[in-house]
Amino acid sequence: MFDKIVIANRGEIALRILRACRELGIKVVAVHSEADRDLKHVRLADESVCIGPAASADSYLNIPAIISAAEVTDAEAIHPGYGFLSENADFSEKVKQSGFVFIGPNAETIRMMGDKISAKKAMLAAGIPCVPGNNDPLSDNNKKNLKLALEIGYPVIIKAAGGGGGRGMRTVHTEAALINAIAMTKAEAGSAFGNPTVYMEKFLEDPRHIEFQVMADSHGNAIHLGERDCSMQRRHQKVVEEAPAPGITEEQRKTIGERCAKACVDIGYLGAGTFEFLYEKGEFYFIEMNTRVQVEHPVTEMITGFDIVKEQLRIAAGEHLSITQDQVKITGHAIECRLNAEDPRTFMPCPGTIDQFHMPGGPGIRCETHIYNGYKVPPYYDSMIGKLIAHGEDRKSAIARMNTALSEIIIDGIKTNIPLQQDIMNDSAFAAGGQNIHYLEKKLGIY
Repeated sequence: MFDKIVIANRGEIALRILRACRELGIKVVAVHSEADRDLKHVRLADESVCIGPAASADSYLNIPAIISAAEVTDAEAIHPGYGFLSENADFSEKVKQSGFVFIGPNAETIRMMGDKISAKKAMLAAGIPCVPGNNDPLSDNNKKNLKLALEIGYPVIIKAAGGGGGRGMRTVHTEAALINAIAMTKAEAGSAFGNPTVYMEKFLEDPRHIEFQVMADSHGNAIHLGERDCSMQRRHQKVVEEAPAPGITEEQRKTIGERCAKACVDIGYLGAGTFEFLYEKGEFYFIEMNTRVQVEHPVTEMITGFDIVKEQLRIAAGEHLSITQDQVKITGHAIECRLNAEDPRTFMPCPGTIDQFHMPGGPGIRCETHIYNGYKVPPYYDSMIGKLIAHGEDRKSAIARMNTALSEIIIDGIKTNIPLQQDIMNDSAFAAGGQNIHYLEKKLGIY
């Protein structure tokens, strides 16, 4: 096991990694921007290094500064968390070239799965079902593109090959709108991701978002930990996640999960990863793979009793997977509500000082957050300030516990999305389960 690692992230995920390191006896180096000196994990770390100004480009995305921090503190490995550089193949490569261990997949795998076209080809080769569409970049041949859209069938969606976070995609319902949509998506993709390549798929009109958690070691072993439903979304951003997914049968879980685990072996995957699918009319369609730990990993941990972050560290240190597939047992139901510093109606970010914070408790409640009384939420980063997770013997019990926890939590001094989360928990359609990815936006009147 490592003696010391650098956590190249901030906020609740950095604190989550620190806690896993404490359990494994690993010393922690916290790197931080000038705006994040008072982060909880920075205060708790064995060592801390300031890596630049508040702007992400000058700090958390500054590869030389992060690697230098590892060098001056004699660390052995770097954990990227999620977001920032976690799926940056160049970062993974430079970490390795500098003599450190990157706690995640190798650069080649990140590149393959980061490009949605190459990822789709790899998944098809591994027997994973994909959304119908073209498996090659769209050319500048308008006639050819119009023909392709007719073959796929409208509506279609134009997607950036290197996109993510809900950006770089446009839905096209008519032939007249296709050419302009392709041009606009290419321009947006080039600007946002530095890669103008786009491709075309069938647009599924009423899908759910279901994803499978996988773990793979360097010894040819891979397992899946079941699925999560992440269909409560706003502008392609997840708001509520739960596991297991309502209505998914044990047979479906076994079939798709085993295919995902096999695909990990086929592509030489290493560490934690997530296969994301659209699910419609009983069929799964692969859309992308996230080559990192997910924001919503706690719901899987709650129903399996398996520590995903500790396993990441063990795998990166060269150990075998600590369990086999037949040892994975799913118990009860878990729901996660993302807590954001934002107006619950306009969704505008709301940075500022937290005057009072009270964490909820009780059976089955888990709260992951880096905030505390007097903490100043900075305006420079994502608005998520924590996650509230509830586990119960079944879905009804998990929702009831979440409702209680949301009524107990106190975050004064800033606006948060807690009222929105309470509204969702008390929504009859959500209680029924199985709503599609458009449900929340329709409920909010923005779809």
